[in-house]
Amino acid sequence: MRGSSFLSLWFNPRLWDDECSQFCHASFYMLAAYFSYSLLRWTGNFWLCLLVCPFLLFVIGALIERFLLRRVHVFGHLHELLLTFGIAFIISEVVKWVWGTAPLPIQIGGFLDSNFTVLGVIYPTYRFFVLFCSVLIGLLMSFLLLKTRMGITVRSAVDDSEMLNALGVNTPRVFMFVFALGAALSGLAGVISGPLLSINTGMATAILVDAFVVIVIGGFGSLIGAVVASFMIGQLQSFGALLFPKISLALIYLLMAIVLIAKPSGLFGEKK
Repeated sequence: MRGSSFLSLWFNPRLWDDECSQFCHASFYMLAAYFSYSLLRWTGNFWLCLLVCPFLLFVIGALIERFLLRRVHVFGHLHELLLTFGIAFIISEVVKWVWGTAPLPIQIGGFLDSNFTVLGVIYPTYRFFVLFCSVLIGLLMSFLLLKTRMGITVRSAVDDSEMLNALGVNTPRVFMFVFALGAALSGLAGVISGPLLSINTGMATAILVDAFVVIVIGGFGSLIGAVVASFMIGQLQSFGALLFPKISLALIYLLMAIVLIAKPSGLFGEKK
């Protein structure tokens, strides 16, 4: 489900405007995974987790943007970067305080916990569920941003927020909604990643590093670039672990270095 988290980090207008990424979205990803762990223990309903946890992260994201990020936005992206970095640290410490530092496995049960056979090969059903969710979210986000009035409004707010505000659109509210939606997508990715990966306090750092590499390779502000780079990184990690296990972790950074040397703006990024 990492592809969905990459999309959630990309679906952030402030990221389009500058190379300042939002560290707290990676923490939202981790926080939602822990929320789903507790909610699943209380209710035993994984589908309820898919609805409740992203909604909680939507609310948290909206509050953070409205009462924290909006206040420092006028001072520039360095202040935003420092603020989101601090929020990430706070969330990390709260998670350790509430849930501890030990990895927490999630057992969802039901048909998602089963296997099926294709051409004599056994596949976990849950992995196909993750693939389906990733593709669905990618298509929905593409349609939302490129084919709807809301997407036009968001892109206009990024390109010329003063003009859009003069036309009667409440641009701060647009930014708040988009930031909150990005937090919800991060939350959805965290919920779905939980059963696939053990929940731990280092998962935010892991997804943040991968997302940063994907965004750099794909190009800032490019949805197609994020998708293509996600596939490239995924394949490189899989085949690297199989063919070159000792240097598999370094391969993605080698690819990023090659892309930056050949095209500093990324594969699909545009020079500003």
